[in-house]
Amino acid sequence: MAYIRKVGVLGQGHVGAHVANSLLVQGLVDELYLCDINAQKLTSETQDFTDALSFYPHNCKIVNCGDEYEKLAGCDVIVNAAGDVASAAKDRDGELFVTSEIARTFIARVTDAGFKGVWVSISNPCDVICTEIWRLSGCDPKRIVGSGTALDSARLRNAISKRTGLDQHSINAYMLGEHGASQFAAMSCVSFGCKTLADLVAEQPERFGFDQLECEEEARHGGYVTYAGKGCTEYAVAQAAVRLVQAILGNEHYVTCCSTLLTGEHGEEGIFSSIPCVVGANGIEETFELPLNEREQAAFRASCEHIRGNIAQLGEWWNTESRVK
Repeated sequence: MAYIRKVGVLGQGHVGAHVANSLLVQGLVDELYLCDINAQKLTSETQDFTDALSFYPHNCKIVNCGDEYEKLAGCDVIVNAAGDVASAAKDRDGELFVTSEIARTFIARVTDAGFKGVWVSISNPCDVICTEIWRLSGCDPKRIVGSGTALDSARLRNAISKRTGLDQHSINAYMLGEHGASQFAAMSCVSFGCKTLADLVAEQPERFGFDQLECEEEARHGGYVTYAGKGCTEYAVAQAAVRLVQAILGNEHYVTCCSTLLTGEHGEEGIFSSIPCVVGANGIEETFELPLNEREQAAFRASCEHIRGNIAQLGEWWNTESRVK
């Protein structure tokens, strides 16, 4: 009997709908379970996807779950795209309270219904919401994968590509830390094939001696260039999430930068933050600790402290309602 790939998507706003469509376009799912508290929006999206089935690679069972989150319990992966993008107009921290409250409405219900799959969380602030899912579900933190700086790392590669003329796929470059204003570029670890950026700067300074801080800033604020004219970001972040889902469903052992529970990496622990991870069927299989320079190490510490500050703002209810003892 063929294996049935089941994916749930919580939230059918700009990002969640694009996640669902991309899963269907790429033929990654056999059963797709959709949730949203806006019943008419969810009905309309479900109808639109169903109408398009003739144009997708293969048939798929598409289920309108409404707000019956328990129906997601049998999924291999649940993508959390629930949020309020208007709250993030200034920065991603703007969604802190609203997305935390939204998450509290479904985490326990999905967990109590017996969900044993992998969470892929996009909702902002990403690292805080991942930490919240862990605390309120009590599940193995390796089964929680935050999209984190996967997208920001793509923006960094794009910035470097524009300056060097090399294809983005041939560039190894990561943004680390928070998916937010405190993230930073690990420029000391950038490489092209087996050549380090430092080596190439020495050999071809006119081509590779670009302004590294300018590249970092472009990657850090790229989302707000998109937001300025659209009032949201949607395509790129959805693709970053779907790439993680693909790695999980295919047990790819895919290396990317994403948000995971830190357990001592770079001297930090107890929170979710983005570092290079190996992603497979069970979520985070392994983490890679990069040889950061002094500036980068300090930036990572500062970013983690910012995440902790956001967590602290959520108040004492974590201590009273957390399932993690």
